[in-house]
Amino acid sequence: MNSNHLLLEEPIRMASILEPSKPSFFPAMTKIVGTLGPKSRTVEIISGCLKAGMSVARFDFSWGDTEFHQETLENLKTAVKSTRKLCAVMLDTGGPELQVVNKTEHPISLEADTKVILTPDQDKQATSNLLPINFHGLSKAVKKGDTIFIGQYLFTGNETTSVWLEVDELNGEDVVCLIKNSATLSGPLYTLHVSQIHIDMPTLTDKDKEVISTWGVRNNIDFLSLSYTRHAEDVRHARSFLSKLGELNQTQIYAKIENIEGLNHFDEILQEADGIILSRGNLGIDLPPEKVFLFQKAAVYKCNMVGKPAVVTRVVDSMTDNLRPTRAEATDVANAVLDGTDAIILGAETLRGLYPVETVSTVGKICAEAEKVFNQDFYFKKTVKYVGEPMTHLESIASSAVRAAIKVKASAIICFTSSGRAARLIAKYRPSMPVISVVIPRLKTNQLRWTFTGAFEARQSLIVRGLFPMLADPRHPAEAKSATNESVLKVALDHGKASGVIKPRDRVVVCQKLGDASVVKIIELED
Repeated sequence: MNSNHLLLEEPIRMASILEPSKPSFFPAMTKIVGTLGPKSRTVEIISGCLKAGMSVARFDFSWGDTEFHQETLENLKTAVKSTRKLCAVMLDTGGPELQVVNKTEHPISLEADTKVILTPDQDKQATSNLLPINFHGLSKAVKKGDTIFIGQYLFTGNETTSVWLEVDELNGEDVVCLIKNSATLSGPLYTLHVSQIHIDMPTLTDKDKEVISTWGVRNNIDFLSLSYTRHAEDVRHARSFLSKLGELNQTQIYAKIENIEGLNHFDEILQEADGIILSRGNLGIDLPPEKVFLFQKAAVYKCNMVGKPAVVTRVVDSMTDNLRPTRAEATDVANAVLDGTDAIILGAETLRGLYPVETVSTVGKICAEAEKVFNQDFYFKKTVKYVGEPMTHLESIASSAVRAAIKVKASAIICFTSSGRAARLIAKYRPSMPVISVVIPRLKTNQLRWTFTGAFEARQSLIVRGLFPMLADPRHPAEAKSATNESVLKVALDHGKASGVIKPRDRVVVCQKLGDASVVKIIELED
């Protein structure tokens, strides 16, 4: 993983295309978030996903109870110990999601050009002519001619279980719709999406709050994925709620942009959130298909420039049932990497897909190949120009470390940090070599007991592109002035050597604090 990467403007050697992809300890700089569920919850499968490159495990509470997810998480902990691979935990809220209520779970056939009634009366049984839903305000929110989409939970878009409806008539609380295509609703859970309509429901529902305050607190979740974030106030409200839940005041909030409302308030949401998830499944329904890629490019650029992780969803849907992605999907993954995406979320592909481990591995390989032709020089100049002058002290040190690493063709950058902020700033400049973030724990007290911080900070960097954390011995402060820091540097170098990133005679750039000064130094390793 050296810095000899091609620029996109340069012709790509055809011979390099025929060279087999080389396995490495870090499969790719771009991170992979795997959704754990029925097909990916055993210790064996989770271990396979971790070895293949998954660094964040997503638990989606749109379905399943806390007991089911707790069993899966216990298996994850076992897999982490056995593989010795760090993995962060993301709780994905249900949010104001509209659902079709089919208590019998019997298949429902819908015929094109016939009519179906959507009713909030959940006591009624779902039939081909009547679908109960979990929302009373639909008739007030829609008008004749509006489009409604009903799809299987985590629908992939290539199945025959999705249906488009057109609002034909409003009858009290009931909405009469014309069915546009024939389909059979046969899954256990169906979600309903109304294009470009405001749904008057709280972003953080009572059920979400209960899950966070029980399951979330018990498991010290690293990330909260806030579904259907529509306003900056949604993030502020969620942060206020987390701040009252002990350790969860450190949990990072990732705003999930899923509709036009979130898109319209994107800049304010980005300011408040710790990161952004571009939920392209729902966005692809709210936006015309030809506009989705434009939003992706604009949103990822904005995240990149302010140094907040951008995460993209819905990339290899066809791998839910197939061992290989389509050509379009493989290209889509590569383009997401070239756009500057930090991480990719696998949803249905790992949750209910037949090949979860192979999917993680395939996506990781595509990301690694795309990173080889990422135009780092152009990206670096663009970021420096955006930051402007005068730079802050930390920003200057971070950009200088990356510039030095590129000039001397360093094999890695090692950054000592307590909060993780310095390492994230270095990663923001997208160096072509990995950044090994040595997180030095800090001692803190709540006046009842002393504890060490650091574990949260280390795991939270597992979603940042190019950042690979290791937790140092707490006896070595991040601002060491003596040989103690040399011993922790040796541990970091040994970690790099063991992972195959650092080799004899390589150069390594080290970023650390010495007293009140921040220092960037270049070291050359001996044979």
